[in-house]
Amino acid sequence: MVQAVINISEHTNRILNILKAKYGLRNKSESIDLMAEQYKEDILE
Repeated sequence: MVQAVINISEHTNRILNILKAKYGLRNKSESIDLMAEQYKEDILE
């Protein structure tokens, strides 16, 4: 696992919290992982 300190906007923070609640994730790191997987599926493949 890689750890990173990032700066995000308040809007992005709200989006991560919504994803966290919607999918029952434990933390914002899992929200970011979910977004990366969805991006990969939608854009890269």
